[in-house]
Amino acid sequence: MAENIYDEIEIEDMTYDPALEIYHYPCPCGDRFEIGIADLRDGEYIAVCPSCSLMIRVVYEIDSLPLLEQLPNKVAEDTAAEVAAAEP
Repeated sequence: MAENIYDEIEIEDMTYDPALEIYHYPCPCGDRFEIGIADLRDGEYIAVCPSCSLMIRVVYEIDSLPLLEQLPNKVAEDTAAEVAAAEP
């Protein structure tokens, strides 16, 4: 897998799309690397391009991700519902 890592990109250099809840970055093939915020919160750090085999390693700290309060209301409501459902 390491041979397909195209580059390491700081999360600050990526674009965040709050509607899709993904970070993206231009790929040399003309498409874009994508990684979901949920994946980042789960510790994933590899963004993939859906059009080619390239991947990038996303350099970030969990504290740099948008807070739940900063996400669209639907996401915050869904997350709150999941937390409430998990409580005994």
